[in-house]
Amino acid sequence: MDNTVVRGRVHKFGDNINTDFINPAQYMELSIEEMTKHAMEGADPNFSSKVKPGDIMVAGKNFGSGSSRETAPMVIKGSGISVIIAEYFARIFYRNAINIGLKVLTCPEANEISDGDELEVNLVNGVIHNISNGKRHICSKLPDNIIEMVNDGGLIEHLIRSKEDPSS
Repeated sequence: MDNTVVRGRVHKFGDNINTDFINPAQYMELSIEEMTKHAMEGADPNFSSKVKPGDIMVAGKNFGSGSSRETAPMVIKGSGISVIIAEYFARIFYRNAINIGLKVLTCPEANEISDGDELEVNLVNGVIHNISNGKRHICSKLPDNIIEMVNDGGLIEHLIRSKEDPSS
């Protein structure tokens, strides 16, 4: 599998998961590595002990609302989450996630996915295959330039690589 297809176990969250749930304010003085140990603590105090590299986060409506803190997608990415799928995202969170190289997909059927399900997500064609129950869901597709940017590690890394290789 290439990096346009991700496979992992689901950690499911509901609607209106704001940046205070994702990255609680009392940890804002810590390093990103230390903040990551408290990722999603406001919504699930046990999240950091359950998440494994490559896992997938699924949420409902308005994921990432609240303050525009860039550290919110950073701690999710740092926890090992490979992609976030939500019914829809707060716009600033969505953009911050892409800027730091975290894959995010909008899926109107996200509520049909359950905690613990095993998913295979094709970022190019926007198809989620739920391996646990056999269902397929159609979600937003990431344009090639966005896939390239997140695979480069985010906006800054992408700009550095583009400068190094003007043909890209």
